[in-house]
Amino acid sequence: MLAILGVVVLGGIGLLVGSNALKHNDSPYSSPSIPTSTDSPTYEPSEEPSPATATSRPTATRTTTKPTTTPPTAPRTTSTPKPKPGPTDADLVLRNKLYKAGGMKSVNCKESRSRPSTAAGARANYSTLLKCLNKAWPSIVAKAGGRFRSPHVLSFSGTTQTPCGSYSDTGPPFYCGSTETIYMNLSEDIGNYNRHPEAYQKVWARMWMLHQFAHEYGHHVQNMTGILAANSRIRYEAPTQAAELEGSRRLELQASCFGDMFIGSNRRTYPVTGESLFQWKWLILHWTDYNNDHGDGVNHQYWATRGFNSRNPNVCNTFAASAGKVR
Repeated sequence: MLAILGVVVLGGIGLLVGSNALKHNDSPYSSPSIPTSTDSPTYEPSEEPSPATATSRPTATRTTTKPTTTPPTAPRTTSTPKPKPGPTDADLVLRNKLYKAGGMKSVNCKESRSRPSTAAGARANYSTLLKCLNKAWPSIVAKAGGRFRSPHVLSFSGTTQTPCGSYSDTGPPFYCGSTETIYMNLSEDIGNYNRHPEAYQKVWARMWMLHQFAHEYGHHVQNMTGILAANSRIRYEAPTQAAELEGSRRLELQASCFGDMFIGSNRRTYPVTGESLFQWKWLILHWTDYNNDHGDGVNHQYWATRGFNSRNPNVCNTFAASAGKVR
């Protein structure tokens, strides 16, 4: 079962070219009190007439008594309107305002001149990508009703301890929702770049790092718009493991669609053309979903290409897609 409060999304998958296996695993409410007040009417006793003084011939005494109190009024009450119910988890994933926020414009992002042959080179690429993505997403998140904030980015080698658990560099990069942090795997990115001397292999390694970073940032977008937490709750309540895994695939394929929206909108300036475009197209198809929680290569290519070409979140609603599109 998934822990709802500490959402972790492990990013990535295994590529057929030898990159590491990718695996993804991914609030209290208080009811407002409604104050009421009742103004009870108050009364004062009226004066009684004084008895007449007895005489030999009594005479009638006429008395007039004026009321000394105001007529009682109906109690005055004050009521607070009941708050409107918020969106359900199904609303947040199926009908999120993000899908109507409009297309993404280029922010003229350019690839870092540093190469990920060293830790410093890899971190320079992460820094460049973070700045670009932080320019690309704020207006869209705001139109969706979310509050934009930049994620934290930490790189690691070996084993890293996080609020979402302990993870090793034998696994993929991941996103921890409770701290809004992207954890990039230095060992993977440096290893991919240095493993083969051929120029096209190095281009592939750079495109893979770009795709992975943008994918994990896609989870951050899901977090800012309520999709990540809603999906976690839905999966927690899933009646079967198969339903839980399908929910994971919908989440992961959408993160890739969001990530490739950014890549597509900046493909001319980054650039993703020529050999880089060829390697990007190759990698989005040739991956293996070892745990059946990310989607197969054909479906991953489908959603990544939709994001890349359209550059609009309305094409990334994997939660409205048929089961066949998220296998």
